[in-house]
Amino acid sequence: MSKFIGIIPARYGSTRFPGKPLEDICGKSVIRRVYEQALKALDIVVVATDDERIYDAVESFGGKVVMTRKDHRCGTDRCLEAYQAITTPIWREQNDKDTVIINIQGDEPFIHPEQIESLIQCFDRPDTQIATLVRPFTDKDSQEELEDPNTPKVDWNPETGEAKMFSRKVIPVNGPYYRHIGIYAYRADILAQITQLEQSPLEKEERLEQLRWLENGYSIRVGVTNLPTIGIDTPEDLRKAIEWYKING
Repeated sequence: MSKFIGIIPARYGSTRFPGKPLEDICGKSVIRRVYEQALKALDIVVVATDDERIYDAVESFGGKVVMTRKDHRCGTDRCLEAYQAITTPIWREQNDKDTVIINIQGDEPFIHPEQIESLIQCFDRPDTQIATLVRPFTDKDSQEELEDPNTPKVDWNPETGEAKMFSRKVIPVNGPYYRHIGIYAYRADILAQITQLEQSPLEKEERLEQLRWLENGYSIRVGVTNLPTIGIDTPEDLRKAIEWYKING
């Protein structure tokens, strides 16, 4: 039976919104809300940060946190360092193939436990290497939202359950369009492998690291969620999140 560990990469130096993990949403920081939501679905959750302010903030509310290097290319690399920090080489040798690391975005303060559970269910199949979530576009979504390059789209095969392509452009498909929800899960041995891969041409063009994995022959299983997410990339996103919480929290 697989073991599941949630890791939340949290940088302070975001280009568009520096310090956003420590911003307040009605009495709790963004990172605290992510952490507490993740704990509703997982027994082990760890924040992986490169900044002492975030480290201290997580410790202050009783969360588990590890300090990681500042020079990681992406959250996936930071997840591996954090996983290695909380385990021993002997433990990893014995458990890597049965351990799944869930990479939870540090700017999703209202991540639904059901979404994490959907990822966990992807590993009911023993051949799953990597998993991620998608959400269908609906009639309520505008053409502008569909074409927004900040909203990656996914082409996947419902019969195999595997992703075929990710793009910031609109991918021509016969069925419904799906948006990518940027939460990943990886078997620990696969995580160690994909962090060693060189960036691929398609990844550089699209600025989507998951394309590197596909181009190198790894499979990405897709879980479907109909639940909305609220990511915080800008101060305006934070304002909307606060207003949402006042109504729905």
